[in-house]
Amino acid sequence: MSVPAFAFSPAKAEDLPALTELRLAVMAESFNRIGRFNPERARAWFADTYRPETTRLLHVGGEMAGCVAFHEVEAGVLKLEHFYLAPRWQGRGLGTAILDSLLAEADAAGARVILTVLRQSDAQRLYDRRGFVVTGHDDLDVYMARPARS
Repeated sequence: MSVPAFAFSPAKAEDLPALTELRLAVMAESFNRIGRFNPERARAWFADTYRPETTRLLHVGGEMAGCVAFHEVEAGVLKLEHFYLAPRWQGRGLGTAILDSLLAEADAAGARVILTVLRQSDAQRLYDRRGFVVTGHDDLDVYMARPARS
């Protein structure tokens, strides 16, 4: 099976409702696994942290397949967050291809990449495979980083 071709486009403020529902669809199982699923709290958190200027929509064909935010938080450090891929597009290598594309951007800039992943999330395996290491954790999240490469 080949990986579907994808494209990025800039997100807009009006994408918030659709991306919020995408996040709930993607994250419900992981939050349920740790006993922390609360749709109202999840919606409020995403509304507070969503920044269209740092978010890219992910498209496969004419369909919006997900989103990712990727931005500089300080000189030489890029943050990856809000990486949500619609369930129908998961398991096809698309998430890995998208991550590899973002990491190539980071490598070209000589930047370190940081991220936060929910504890017990299946997504952590993807980050482990791409050279991220755990830098800390709390009762909800695991903090990871990938050193700058050139």
